Amino acid sequence: MATSPSQALETFPNPQPERDYTIRIRVPEFTCLCPKTGQPDFAELTLEYVPEATCVELKSLKLYVWSYRDEGGFHEAVTNRILTDLVQATEPRFMRLTAEFNVRGGIYTTVVAEHRAPHWQAPAAVALP
Repeated sequence: MATSPSQALETFPNPQPERDYTIRIRVPEFTCLCPKTGQPDFAELTLEYVPEATCVELKSLKLYVWSYRDEGGFHEAVTNRILTDLVQATEPRFMRLTAEFNVRGGIYTTVVAEHRAPHWQAPAAVALP
């Protein structure tokens, strides 16, 4: 196999560091294992962030997400760990990770975790007519 799962997150320089802009990344095929049963848990991850100096490189993100396939973890722990790793790698102005887990036993779980850099102030929302 040419590629394999990896916990390494690569970055590249933000092409517009002077501007606040949002990057949205959708990962529809996240899987990890239930720590109680060992059965697979499936989720769709949505990453939204305002970069500072760097952006996450997408292939490394794909391999990073793949690395969870054989790991057990509660939904809350997995979501927060991924956010922590992404924040450490990119040091963004703002980052939000939403993990929408598929139904298990009749229950859907959505976990939303956020990071905000201490120096960053969100711009005022613009309402267009």
